[in-house]
Amino acid sequence: MNGALVFDFIVDKENKTIIVKREFDADRETVWEAWTNPKFLEQWIAPKPWTAKTKTMDFREGGFWHYAMVSPQGENHWTRYDYQQIEPQKKIVELRGFSDENGNINPAFPRTECTNLFSETEGKTLVEITAVYGSLEVLEYMVKNGFKEGMSASLGNLDELLPAIKKH
Repeated sequence: MNGALVFDFIVDKENKTIIVKREFDADRETVWEAWTNPKFLEQWIAPKPWTAKTKTMDFREGGFWHYAMVSPQGENHWTRYDYQQIEPQKKIVELRGFSDENGNINPAFPRTECTNLFSETEGKTLVEITAVYGSLEVLEYMVKNGFKEGMSASLGNLDELLPAIKKH
């Protein structure tokens, strides 16, 4: 990652929230394409050596993305994002939850409402992610189990991928 690009990670336990601000050296259209096209999402969302595979992607309000993070040993860890609101190239609001391979949400983990805001200044795109957790326990679980490190690695993967998407 270019050291001059913004990367903020803020944990607010009182409001059960994690805020991530990350800048990319690419225009908003390119970053949006990487964020919303499963062909590209699968290439960056999983921190290496993990990979991601999409089972279903229906990117529209009321639709969802159901995918697995695949461990190096081949274990699938399923997640489902239900799209609540989409403003093209500006905003995505989704409900995230751990699921099974059929997309059934795991009731043991309250879902996370995640708002992704996209803005561009002088050819650089800032993505601000606000994740509001269903419980303090889930937020603490995520922080304790490497969410910041995983998010940093995933967004670093996106940095590497963006030049290829620009040419696409």
